[in-house]
Amino acid sequence: MRKKVIEIYQSGKGYKAISKALGLPRTTRKSNTVFQEKNIIPTVKYGGGSVMVWGCFAASGPGRLAVINGTMNSAVFQKILKENVQPSVCDLKLKRTWVLQQDNDPKHTSKSTSEWLKKNKMKTLEWPSQSPDLNPIEMLWHELKKVVHARKPSNVAELQQFCKDEWDKIPPQCCNRLIASYGKRLIAVVAAKGGPTSY
Repeated sequence: MRKKVIEIYQSGKGYKAISKALGLPRTTRKSNTVFQEKNIIPTVKYGGGSVMVWGCFAASGPGRLAVINGTMNSAVFQKILKENVQPSVCDLKLKRTWVLQQDNDPKHTSKSTSEWLKKNKMKTLEWPSQSPDLNPIEMLWHELKKVVHARKPSNVAELQQFCKDEWDKIPPQCCNRLIASYGKRLIAVVAAKGGPTSY
């Protein structure tokens, strides 16, 4: 089981986690400390911005991160796969038995995407419909958002660059731990009968 899990190639889009990186984070404080310097959060002027990214990783480390411009649809998704999956597989030195894991977003499961995956000989892992607790890449998006936000990007160009910089810094050990924890995640989701877990 562990061998198969380690060879899973995780992919996903990070726009949920990254798009609000320029927004205001939530803070809690005592009412009489509201104007203390440590409790004041600087804002980005003139509306901030957002960025949509797609990324992938395996137990051996992070793969490529792609910035998505415009609307994501099946054709855009297939282009992202074409330009990023195989180069990442090579960079990460994955064996020929790797499997692509993705959620059930309609762009991932459309007829044209399914045909594209089959034509390009990319095997996918069957995935439950509503399973964010099982999806290891969600933790990477969470960490990426935190470190990018800490760098305080002041515009969309900086936000894109910081996302790329920080993605490349993700240590392979972090990716390995996420893949290795899959079995525990699965057990927790089954125990919760598909409900929320601590993951």
